[in-house]
Amino acid sequence: MKLKLNMRRTFLIGFAFFGILLLWQVYDSWCPTFLTDIFAHNMYGLTSAELKLSDPAKILNVQWLVGIIMACDNLAALILLPIFGNISDKTKSPIGKRMPFILVGTFVAAVAFPFVPLFFHSNNVVGMIIMMAIVLMFMMMYRNPAVALMPDITPKPLRAKANGIINIMGYLGGAFATVLGIFLKLSDYINVSDRADKMWIIEIPFIVASILMLISALVLFLTIRENKIADEMKEQMELGEQMAAIENPVTDEGPMSPANKRMLLAILGAEFLWFMADNAIGTYIGNYVIYYLNSVSSATMILTIAGGVASVVGFAIAGGIAEKIGRKWTVSIGLIVTFVALLVMIFVKPTNVVTGVNGEFSFPVLLYGVWVLKGFGMALVHNCSFPMVVELCSSKKIGKFTGYYYTASMAAQTVTPVLLGLVFMKSGVWGALPVYAAILIALSCIVFTILVKNIKVKKVELTKGLEALGNDD
Repeated sequence: MKLKLNMRRTFLIGFAFFGILLLWQVYDSWCPTFLTDIFAHNMYGLTSAELKLSDPAKILNVQWLVGIIMACDNLAALILLPIFGNISDKTKSPIGKRMPFILVGTFVAAVAFPFVPLFFHSNNVVGMIIMMAIVLMFMMMYRNPAVALMPDITPKPLRAKANGIINIMGYLGGAFATVLGIFLKLSDYINVSDRADKMWIIEIPFIVASILMLISALVLFLTIRENKIADEMKEQMELGEQMAAIENPVTDEGPMSPANKRMLLAILGAEFLWFMADNAIGTYIGNYVIYYLNSVSSATMILTIAGGVASVVGFAIAGGIAEKIGRKWTVSIGLIVTFVALLVMIFVKPTNVVTGVNGEFSFPVLLYGVWVLKGFGMALVHNCSFPMVVELCSSKKIGKFTGYYYTASMAAQTVTPVLLGLVFMKSGVWGALPVYAAILIALSCIVFTILVKNIKVKKVELTKGLEALGNDD
């Protein structure tokens, strides 16, 4: 029997990631700045733009509060992701075990999402935070089952390549949000005193994200027949188990072998560290650009596009690299490339060349190179690390092990915004951001390279050409 990756079906499953990264890109690009501005207004009676001119140190002083709110959302995710993973593993329904969670989570999150900028515009801190919490809670209902859907119906040796495809789909989702951010500049809202007629600048990205999320979930529901595909894939899934890149075979019953448990803990430990670094950059880069580099917010979006293009390249080739040198060394190379990028970022400074209509400085070109390197490096890391985790479980526990993977990532994202916010407050410098991230990436590389074994996937015979597209009939 040949193992084949059904490309068409994998792309369709990627619509789940399309919705996830679409919402996350809008959330991470807009919400930290919303929180910075609304806390500045309520604590000091000034907008963040006014505070930036009169007393910029106070902008750094509110970052720990921004970090706490962002961390509380992640704390909820830390609790909910494993719960929804376990529940979906045991769910049986006419539309599958993952699809009910995907549909309900998407619908509620999409309805609540546009209310976040609405409450921000009216300076309602409580309402804004409640809406953020609702969005995050129902995205957690959506996220774990959506991520588990790929390994549910993809044999283990093919999951790195499949993960690359669905991550590319996810980055296309993020690209929609990024393009909106280029034309609807958050800084054009933040840096003005009269915002009454500028509500549309911050509302449109959230509405568009909600609509596209609903469309992506609908496409997934109409094209992926979960139960039917699972029945058709039984033989290939069993063959995939025999070819898995693990030290000891896994079973549905009994505890994990000591070797597999050590591998799992090492991967999750390294993952915790690199997500602390990656989330620190993702959470604060918008504020870093607006309040430190004093550049227009659209520059952040162009950064995201540059990093996204590099990530797509990384996702496209990571599976092939892993087949040649193993997933461990592919991840290690990705971490080293990311570390180099962050070292370069340490030396990026404001240009002091005024170009914007609101007195903004020109954007440092070097930072685009940093984002290209970082995007490519982290694509290699993310592409191979998740398949390594679900490699260590049977098909009946994929949701549970997906929960482990996201528990590590969300624990990191709970700790890092608060910790870095305190670092900002104590150091008083925005330059702490790349130093903090570089140290964590270095530590994760050390942990991963020393403690994780390199076990190559056994050679598999793949179908070529049109046959590889498969069918669902």
